[in-house]
Amino acid sequence: MHQKTILKNGLRLITVPMEGTKAVTVLVLFGTGSKYETREQNGLSHFLEHMFFKGTQKRPDTLSIAETLDRVGGQYNAFTSKEMTGYWAKAARPHLDLVLDWVSDILLNSKFDIKEIDRERGVIIEEVNMYQDMPSEYVGILWDQLLYGDQPAGWPVIGTKENIQGFSHEKFLNYFRDHYLANNAVVVVAGQLDHDDIKTKIDNYFGGLNQAATMTKKSVVEKQTQPQCLVHFKKTDQTHFCLGTRAYNLSHPDKYALSLLAIILGGNMSSRLFIKVRERLGLAYYVKTGVEMETDTGYLVTQAGVDHQKVGKAISAILAEYQRIAKEPVSEDELKKAKDCIAGHTILEMESSDAQASFFADQELLENEILTIEEQLGMIEKVTGADLSRVARDIFQPAKLNMALIGPFKEKSKFDRLLSS
Repeated sequence: MHQKTILKNGLRLITVPMEGTKAVTVLVLFGTGSKYETREQNGLSHFLEHMFFKGTQKRPDTLSIAETLDRVGGQYNAFTSKEMTGYWAKAARPHLDLVLDWVSDILLNSKFDIKEIDRERGVIIEEVNMYQDMPSEYVGILWDQLLYGDQPAGWPVIGTKENIQGFSHEKFLNYFRDHYLANNAVVVVAGQLDHDDIKTKIDNYFGGLNQAATMTKKSVVEKQTQPQCLVHFKKTDQTHFCLGTRAYNLSHPDKYALSLLAIILGGNMSSRLFIKVRERLGLAYYVKTGVEMETDTGYLVTQAGVDHQKVGKAISAILAEYQRIAKEPVSEDELKKAKDCIAGHTILEMESSDAQASFFADQELLENEILTIEEQLGMIEKVTGADLSRVARDIFQPAKLNMALIGPFKEKSKFDRLLSS
C-alpha cells in the first residue's frame, strides 16, 4: 500500500512498496511545463530540463553524470510536457542510495554553465528539425496549435528556434528559482523499500530544495462554434492527419467513459477503426485513437497516415464511425472487451517500478488526489453503455470537430467540406 508524507520543506513523498521486484525507481515531478510559460519563455521548460544533465560540482560534466548510472546498468531520463517536468532513474535495489544521490545532485547542484547552454542550443534546434521532418510527430504539434491557438496550450513544448537561440543565462536561473520548488514537487520511490527508511533518505538528499510561492498558469480559453481545419503543406510520401474533438479534462466525471470510447474506436488491433480503415479498406498502416486529459483541457483524437489520393476516403470513414457510435448503442460484449482491455493493460504495465512511480506521481501532482489501481478500475467498471452513448453524443458534434493535416495540399476547402458534411 502506498504511503504519502509531506516533509518539512513542503516536498511530497510517496512510497510504493512492490513485492517480487529487485528494482527501484525514483521519480521527481515538478508542476511546471510549457503551459506555465510566457511567449518569450516558450521552450524554456524543455531547454532547462536538458541543462540538468550538463554538470554539477560533484559530477562536473555530461560524461560524469551519464557514467554514474551506466556503470551499474541503471536507466534514467527526463521529460517535459505542458504541465509537468520529470526526472527519473531506475536501478537494482542495492543501488538505491546511488540513484537518490544522482537525482538530487542534478536537481539541486547543476551549474547551468553558459558555455554548455550555448552548446545545447544547437542540440535542441536539431531536435526541432527532427520533429519537423517527422510528419507523424509534427502533426500532433499542429493539432495543439489548431485547438488552442496563440496561448500556452497551443504553443509547442519544445519552443521556437528564435527563443532557443535567445535564452539568456539569467532566464534559466530565474525560471529555476521560480518553478523548481519543494512545494511544487512530488518524489515517488517505487520498488523494494521501507517507508521510514526512504523518508529519512529523502530528507537527507532533498532537504536543500527551496520552498516558496509557486507560479500559476493562465486558464486555457477554448472557443469554437464550427469545425476547424489546419492544413500544412509539405511534400511527403503520405498524408498524416489528426482528426478528433474537444472533450474533457482530468476532473470531469465522464473521463472514464471517454477513455473507453477511445479504446472501442481505435485503441487496439480489434478496434472499430483499425478493422475498418486498415483491415477492410486497406487505407493505412497505422490508425489509432487516444485521449489526452490535463487539468484544464482534454480531447479525443484519431491519427492516421494514408495515401494522398485516399485521404478523403479515410477521413470520411473515421467520421462515419464517430457518428455511428453517437447514434447506436455499444453492445455489452464490446463494452466488456474495452473494460477488460484497460484492466489487462494496466495490470501488465504496473509490473514495473517506473510505471508504478508515474501512476502515483501524476495523480498527486495534477489532481491532488490518488486513486489506487483497484479504485480506478472500479470506476471503469461502473461505466454503462448509456454513459458511452451520452458522452459520444456530447463530444461528436460538428462544432467540436477539428483536423490537423500534413501533406502536399495547398487548399483546405475540400477538407473543410468533409468536416462539415
